[in-house]
Amino acid sequence: MNNIDTDKAWAAFLARDRLFDGQFVGAVKTTGIYCKPSCAARHPLRQNMAFYADGAAARAAGFRACLRCRPDEIGRDREAVAKALAIIEAAEEIVGLEALAFAVGYAPHHFHRLFKRDTGVTPAAYARGLRAKRAEIALEGDGSVTEALYDAGYQSPSRFYAAAPDRLGMTPSAWKRGGAGVVIRYAIVETTLGSMMLAATDRGICRLSFDEDETELRLRFPNATIEAGGEAMAELVDGAVAAVADPAHLPDLPLDIAGTVFQQAVWRELARIPAGQTLSYAALAAKAGNPKAVRAAGTACGANQVSVLIPCHRALRTDGTLGGYAYGLERKIELLKREAKA
Repeated sequence: MNNIDTDKAWAAFLARDRLFDGQFVGAVKTTGIYCKPSCAARHPLRQNMAFYADGAAARAAGFRACLRCRPDEIGRDREAVAKALAIIEAAEEIVGLEALAFAVGYAPHHFHRLFKRDTGVTPAAYARGLRAKRAEIALEGDGSVTEALYDAGYQSPSRFYAAAPDRLGMTPSAWKRGGAGVVIRYAIVETTLGSMMLAATDRGICRLSFDEDETELRLRFPNATIEAGGEAMAELVDGAVAAVADPAHLPDLPLDIAGTVFQQAVWRELARIPAGQTLSYAALAAKAGNPKAVRAAGTACGANQVSVLIPCHRALRTDGTLGGYAYGLERKIELLKREAKA
């Protein structure tokens, strides 16, 4: 029971919150049984509950494991997921769900659920993201694009090209050569938060920033064709200016951004935070599927290329303080104020 916030533990049991499974168990004094927080059994009275760090501590106090939620299996579940991650990372090709589940000793449908619960993504999505990351690293080398894609685990370049648009925005060769073959148009306009730069490819907005100019784009995409947008970007610029003025009502603008599987999960959760509300990095990490990746959640916010449109200003440090913001805390505070008024 030591070091357990019993009020939070009780709240986790009332919510049947799976995120707390494995962090502690709750023991029912009247039945002599201990359960994990997500157990579907009927809740006892608060005064009949005691909390322990793990099943061993509960058993030492004279309790026995619940046969319904099987709290002692949570450790085995996580070991299975860890083993599956190692298998996926060591494989040259994507491992099918049935083969993966068999290797760790679980039924496929059950393991699919466990894997997604612990990682936030399905085994197939994790494998695709890993393969894409390997391709990213390989494409940064000196070899040919085709060799890089085979090295990353794609059976043919066409497989990668088919999957690339939704993930990368640019073609693989352009990505490898700093944007070669890609036209990036930009505009710099004054907004109620100061000078804003908006840049976009033919697919969508690739950067929204403040106090920057064309120099920043050329550093990021040294081989791209970078040109002033003019009327071609008028609609995107109007939408972005409106978003800055009223971040509580973000327009549906096309985006051309790329990130890791976890970063994309964090960005999705940022977009789901209701306007005027905030979420801590710890809560973001949990919602993105990895409660322990608090620092990575903060890094994902920092990697956001389209400020305001992906509302990273709604993220706070775990202690409730504002944390950082790439374009100054004054802008973050102002964005939050505007949302609160709306």
